[in-house]
Amino acid sequence: MALLWGLVSWIGRHSAALPLPLPVALLPPLVLLVLFSARSFSLMHDCGHEALFRRRWLNRAAGFLLGVVNAIPQHPWARGHAFHHKHNGNWERYRGPSALITLAEYRQLPQRQRRLYSLLRQPLMLLPGGFFYLVIKPRLQLLLGASEFLVATARGLAAALAERGWRALAELPALVRGHRSSHWYTAGELADLVANNVLVITSWLLMAQWLGAGLFWSCYALVMACSAAIFICVFFVQHNFEGSYAHGSDDWSYLRGALEGSSNLELPRWLDWFCADISFHSIHHLCERIPNYRLRACHNSNAHLLSGCRRLTLSEIPGCFAYILWDEAGQRLVTLAEAEG
Repeated sequence: MALLWGLVSWIGRHSAALPLPLPVALLPPLVLLVLFSARSFSLMHDCGHEALFRRRWLNRAAGFLLGVVNAIPQHPWARGHAFHHKHNGNWERYRGPSALITLAEYRQLPQRQRRLYSLLRQPLMLLPGGFFYLVIKPRLQLLLGASEFLVATARGLAAALAERGWRALAELPALVRGHRSSHWYTAGELADLVANNVLVITSWLLMAQWLGAGLFWSCYALVMACSAAIFICVFFVQHNFEGSYAHGSDDWSYLRGALEGSSNLELPRWLDWFCADISFHSIHHLCERIPNYRLRACHNSNAHLLSGCRRLTLSEIPGCFAYILWDEAGQRLVTLAEAEG
């Protein structure tokens, strides 16, 4: 990826002498940057499962660095992703990356909110949504968490001072240690969030100085939005499709969630490489510790046991974005057309 950014820099400096317009000349390196960014995210995902390396510290270190490349704190992300694996197919506990609502909740919405719900879950929203997910959200998360901490600590200290006077200052360390943020869960997550933000913002400043702010941000925004759109799209269609296992907590089965609630994508071999073979998703949910470079072999070795799992072709992917409501009573995902019918 560093070589590709070097090529972007060279093209930017020599754009006047090139026979092609600058956007056209930049297209090949930017496409490759998008694909390599998507692969680095998939490898970060492996590190979160402690599957890329045998040693935990190597997975942790590599995951952190790949998180910096993708501008997202890996440790908090991995905790949230582990929750998804633990509850896949239990739509009462986990509603996917699009925060889906139930069919009953949708039917109670006024018409304007129904239209907004539909609009925000259109495939084209993957681009602005992906940019927000990688570039804005981790920065906003730290700012909101810090503000929440300062306000909560100030209020707690003010109440203690009003009750016990200046002697209450001795309670300040306890107030700090006792704070529970709604933006992170552990001290480790906070440390990862802070370190990621420091390194990412520093890299932005250095890259903008090297390439020029205009060239850097126009290219970087495009790369991050498109790469995020790819892996969010892949994640979505691997769980939102016609007939996907979608039960509540009472009768939920982990095994059925893995086999019937995960699709397997039929992608070109070259695209599978950039996605780190995450297209073999049922076997991944059955055993998340299988590294990406073993998923294809494990899937093929157990193909007779996975024959009932849903396979999706590229042409079927757009249709998956219609399944954005959970029918609690019918225990299935339904479309807006079914909801309105």
